[in-house]
Amino acid sequence: MSDSDDEVPQLSAATLAALQEFYAEKEAGHTTVNSSYTVGAIKEDWRMSQFWYSDETALRLAEEAIHHAGKRGRIACISAPSVYQKLKQLGSERKDESCQVSAVLFEFDQRFAAYGDEFIFYDYNNPLCLPEDVLPQSFDIVVVDPPYLSEECLNKVALTVKYLTKSKILLCTGAIMEEHAEKHMGVKMCSYLPKHNHNLANEFRCYVNYELSLLT
Repeated sequence: MSDSDDEVPQLSAATLAALQEFYAEKEAGHTTVNSSYTVGAIKEDWRMSQFWYSDETALRLAEEAIHHAGKRGRIACISAPSVYQKLKQLGSERKDESCQVSAVLFEFDQRFAAYGDEFIFYDYNNPLCLPEDVLPQSFDIVVVDPPYLSEECLNKVALTVKYLTKSKILLCTGAIMEEHAEKHMGVKMCSYLPKHNHNLANEFRCYVNYELSLLT
């Protein structure tokens, strides 16, 4: 061993222990942030017609929304907490600017109020009852999953969507709603087949009013 090797400064045992504790706490905090946004972190409640997407579907929908929101874009998730959770997870995991979008969850279930200012209570029966600071056409894309497969529900939710979006709409609902989806939101069915953690009795599809990029 050379003299230069002997001169390499060494951390004391106390300093090394403190450094290890710091990194452990930092990693634990990062894990807590990610886990709180994991799809399924809040259990679905079938009484409120809640059926969470599979992790793969939530990821595909989130990435599609990020792509079309653009750099530092704004995304509204209406009754689609799985997509909101995945957007937040991607934002904390990926540091590139393309994933640094802002997302807001419009949701009836008050349990999601745990997400703070990015949660807005939403009841489709009062589609335009929104906080004053939610401005018209203030979101680059709206991802929406109406809670019920009925024209009445879709029609009311469409009022909210048209108020919020600058133009782009990504709708997830049953295949049987195709005619109503085009009528009320001007969207067309695409080929991508979304999946849920639990199989649904009705065939589920995605609809958009723009040219797809990732959902093929």
